[in-house]
Amino acid sequence: MIWVTWRQFRPQAITAAIALGAAAILLVATRPGLVAGYTAAGLPTCHASCAALASNFLDRVGNLDHVLFYGTAFLMYLVPAVMGLFWGAPLIAREIEAGTHRIAWNQSVTRTRWTLAKLGLVGLAAVATAGLFSLMVTWWASPIDAASLFGGSAVTAASGAHGVHVTFSGFAEARLDPVIFDARGVAPLGYAAFAFALGVTAGVLLRRTVSAMALTLVVFVVVQVLVPNFVRPHLLPPAHYTAPLSTGHGQVNVNAASGVTDIVLTAPFAKAGAWVLSDVVITPSGAPSNVIMTSAGPELTALPRGCLSTSGPGINPLACRKLLAAMHLRQSVTYQPASRFWPLQWIETAIYLLLAAGLGWVCVWQVRRRRAP
Repeated sequence: MIWVTWRQFRPQAITAAIALGAAAILLVATRPGLVAGYTAAGLPTCHASCAALASNFLDRVGNLDHVLFYGTAFLMYLVPAVMGLFWGAPLIAREIEAGTHRIAWNQSVTRTRWTLAKLGLVGLAAVATAGLFSLMVTWWASPIDAASLFGGSAVTAASGAHGVHVTFSGFAEARLDPVIFDARGVAPLGYAAFAFALGVTAGVLLRRTVSAMALTLVVFVVVQVLVPNFVRPHLLPPAHYTAPLSTGHGQVNVNAASGVTDIVLTAPFAKAGAWVLSDVVITPSGAPSNVIMTSAGPELTALPRGCLSTSGPGINPLACRKLLAAMHLRQSVTYQPASRFWPLQWIETAIYLLLAAGLGWVCVWQVRRRRAP
């Protein structure tokens, strides 16, 4: 039974081996440049106040490395989906469509053993392939991931003609960022197992390969969108941070033509590599303030009268600062610390593996109870 399954699966296995080899050659050839830049920036020997060195290293990362960084992340999203579509969905649905299941189900090999052999061999190959891809990508990107752990996020708030806004600058490549998290560590193993089991289950239930592939793609994409946004933030209790906004050393920019005055306030949150779940400005009572946190630009909202520009010479920056200071505004942040990367990886992987096991049981149960027409 294992030999027959291997003969049927051999073309997919050869294709996966070629893809792994090509990816390995490319990543091995380009990683020495990343390591050299990381070492030249002085990061291996830096143990405190390394944000400037990390920023300098990340600014010097080449265009090819940028393409590979985000390209490999996209690849790690694609690999589990491909396994679900092209390895999982046709595995049993193709047998039913071709009618060969009648022969297979009437041999001395039981249906349970037949199904488990297919699920086990091809499923393990899917998990191993995703694991090798993830291992190579995580290894290649480790200098960039390490640099992101040194840098903090510089957060500022600016008051304009009608509002106050907060802009963020920092390292978007942090490992806990949802875009990067799914392409690192052990999580892709769980995604591959789930996508494969989902494809096989869809094939068993629908008995049509194309329909099973479509259903697998839709369900897998929906799950991959819902989990990072609604499940992962709550797998571990998030941390909370609250601190007053500083108005004492803000920059003042006056546009004489429009009479608009910008006063930049300092928001103190700077947790390197953290995954920020929410970031708001609150009043001393804890209620939301008129300051809107945004990374795109100013949000028009109410300000103290003394901070509003007029048709005259403009506002008095010092008076506006005093008014803002009197509001005692505070920054309130809910986040997952960078140190929780691996705990979140293992918890999420376990969830996906349990889902895959459940789907595998559904496949075995359906094959055992279905008649062979």
